Amino acid sequence: MCFFISLLPATIWAVIGYFVLFASTRAEGRVQTLGHWLAIWIFCIAVFIPIVAAYVTLAGFCPIGAMMQTHEWAQ
Repeated sequence: MCFFISLLPATIWAVIGYFVLFASTRAEGRVQTLGHWLAIWIFCIAVFIPIVAAYVTLAGFCPIGAMMQTHEWAQ
């Protein structure tokens, strides 16, 4: 469950990364270089979020799953 919820912030970070990358192509000099590096870091964050969420889900540390298991209807 945590994995599916993590796709929303990952999508938001990816959209921000594309915006920064697009904006940096319109710039010149050091600003363009800084924009490219910033976009790379933002894309790394966007990829890192679902990876961590998949680990949390598969390891059984997801608090959402723990809350769902405490209800009677889930058992």
